[in-house]
Amino acid sequence: MMSSFTLSDHQRALIERPIESSVFLRGLAGVGKTTAGVGRLLHLIDAGVPAGSILVLVPQRTLALPYYEALRQPSVRAGGQVTVSTVGGLAQRMVDLFWPMVAEEAGFGQPDLPPTFLTLETAQYYMARLVRPLLDQGAFETVVIDRNRIYSQIIDNLNKAAVVGFPYTHIGERLKAAWGGEQGGRRIYDEAQACATRFREYCLAHNLLDFSLQLDVFVHHLWPMAMCRDYLLTSYPHLIVDNVEEDTPVAHDVLKRWLDHCQSALLIYDEEAGYRRFLGADPASARALSESCAEEVAFTESFVTTPDLRAFGARLAHSLSRAGGGLSSTDWNPGPLPPHQEGPDSALPPRVRGGRRGGQSTSPPRAGGTEGGPPLVYKYHRYHPQMLEWVAEEIAKLVQDRGISPGEIVVLAPFLTDALRFSLMNRLEQLDVPARSHRPSRALREEPATRCLLTLAAIAHPGWGICPSRFDVAHALMQAVDGMDLVRAQLLAQIVYRVREGVPTLAAFDRLDPAVQERITFVLGGRYERLRAWIEDYGSATGSQASVSPGSPDLPFDHFLSRLFGEVLSQEGYGFHRNFDAAEVAATLIESVQKFRWVAVDPAGLVGEEEGGKALGQEYLEMVQDGVIAAQYILGWKLQPEDTVLLAPAYTFLMRNRPVDYQFWVNVGGRGWWERLYQPLTHPYVLSREWPRDATWTDGDEFTTRQEALYRLTLGLIRRCRRGVYLGLSQLGEQGYEQKGPLLLAVQRVLRHLPLHSV
Repeated sequence: MMSSFTLSDHQRALIERPIESSVFLRGLAGVGKTTAGVGRLLHLIDAGVPAGSILVLVPQRTLALPYYEALRQPSVRAGGQVTVSTVGGLAQRMVDLFWPMVAEEAGFGQPDLPPTFLTLETAQYYMARLVRPLLDQGAFETVVIDRNRIYSQIIDNLNKAAVVGFPYTHIGERLKAAWGGEQGGRRIYDEAQACATRFREYCLAHNLLDFSLQLDVFVHHLWPMAMCRDYLLTSYPHLIVDNVEEDTPVAHDVLKRWLDHCQSALLIYDEEAGYRRFLGADPASARALSESCAEEVAFTESFVTTPDLRAFGARLAHSLSRAGGGLSSTDWNPGPLPPHQEGPDSALPPRVRGGRRGGQSTSPPRAGGTEGGPPLVYKYHRYHPQMLEWVAEEIAKLVQDRGISPGEIVVLAPFLTDALRFSLMNRLEQLDVPARSHRPSRALREEPATRCLLTLAAIAHPGWGICPSRFDVAHALMQAVDGMDLVRAQLLAQIVYRVREGVPTLAAFDRLDPAVQERITFVLGGRYERLRAWIEDYGSATGSQASVSPGSPDLPFDHFLSRLFGEVLSQEGYGFHRNFDAAEVAATLIESVQKFRWVAVDPAGLVGEEEGGKALGQEYLEMVQDGVIAAQYILGWKLQPEDTVLLAPAYTFLMRNRPVDYQFWVNVGGRGWWERLYQPLTHPYVLSREWPRDATWTDGDEFTTRQEALYRLTLGLIRRCRRGVYLGLSQLGEQGYEQKGPLLLAVQRVLRHLPLHSV
């Protein structure tokens, strides 16, 4: 079974340790720890350990993909199923299983009824219902952020209390204690506490369990219960915990007790990581778990990065450490970069600003040198579009001239904005390079595919009383009909879309003036007509066109979206046919609606407790318009083809935890690499175990934490790169402002000491 792995002696020695052993495995990214964890899992099964007695824990579902892939191998011996889960998923299973024993003790108002588990979206839905009246009365009037972010930050506060292990009633107190501004600014923390308390009381009264309540019930009621604890300990005597540094203090508390009763355990710790601190990750408490293991093993040899890349990483780490004032230096000790032959451009000053400007140089200056290409490639541009052109062209050269698989290339930015994504995707498409993007925390309403589906849904359900704007209809037609440009879409929408007595309708294409039909073209008009006829037929079949009663339920909304996608939009001639990003959004939307229906709909098919509740689709559409955030869907990593260039935010790529050959860092001069997301109602560092309860958060604390986060981020990226990093540099950023971010300054300090040569 192990022949499919190419293992080092250290990996093989760890994998083949006696069954009854507990090991704390640590090392930097890329040294083969997860490979060893997968190998250990297969070795346990091969040695006769029942698969059903093995529990694999990860902090985030995307990190479990290597284990899922290994278990799908046909050579894996049958005999039960390995449980792969997060601590949150395990908590939900235990609450569901032991609900009758714990419901009344935990304070739920209807202990005789089953629990309802909320997703991130449905939790925001209920939070919005409870907080919206307070906002209308003037709550949070000094906070200038969208309402959906207010909802999500209150939920985040509850989650922080649960994963750190302090009462949720202390949230406001902790935040106020660290506030260093004017006294009036503390009011928003009192309001945030009041909203959190209101939400928790509502959940307890109605048997609703969001993530924080699930974890609270598990940790404070089920885990101390001998029957529940013994069930877990006897069911799973074999533990494998990967990326333990990304998990939370409460999870580490549970693991510490669990390790005392395990037959075997392997804990995998990624040094200098902890990228999920904004979600409560605690590397310090994870590192302390080594004391509960019988043995500690360190892997040091990288299977990913070359010596040249490690040298660049070491120098960048030193630059950031010096600027940060005391941050620990990297554990790598790769020595100096290799010498280079000076080329005809050797007179160029050895620094970023000294590089030739965009449009003047036929080949970028490069530092380093390894077989197959240099490890560091950069070129300085004045304007942002020039930098994007260079990035796309360099990717095309790698794919088409050097035969690099597109799946081994990733384009990274601190935030993947719509403009950046569109510009790069469009340029790569023109160069015949397949590309995809992944933005898991993006609001559903910001996806063009979502707006298209929901606009068409509103037209197909006139009883909801939702009339999209003509602008929305034009964009929906442009997304839905392949080949429909914006000009034709606007012309068509202006003529065929009408709202009569609050009912949206679409006119038939054959009713248009012949001159207009020719401008639209009969090919596009035929596609539009098939879409319009499908919507009309759906309305006739369900009675939606005839009935305008707000409470009349039609086909379940997720079924409608699935039919619309499968029967029309995914067919040839329509916009979703070969658009994998749109297909992913459609799958995410359908799954989200399905989970919303399971949670929010009463037996009559309506949403809401009041008389004459709304139809689910109407309520869901209004919720999306409020800006609900999409949850992390593992399908986002599974549905799209792997052999495509990936565009993703840097932290999203890190949590994928898979190395690639080449990375392109764009907008290197932007401050987004360094700055934290503005969150006025929460604070990931103050709401942690390490933060002193009576300490004030200062500008110095902010600077240090930002510098350390940048240090961990950049080294994490480099350690997941096999062959080379390309730096996209431009004097002016996406918004037209000059870029002088901390990452650019750190890179400049490194490049001053690197030789340049022409290639």
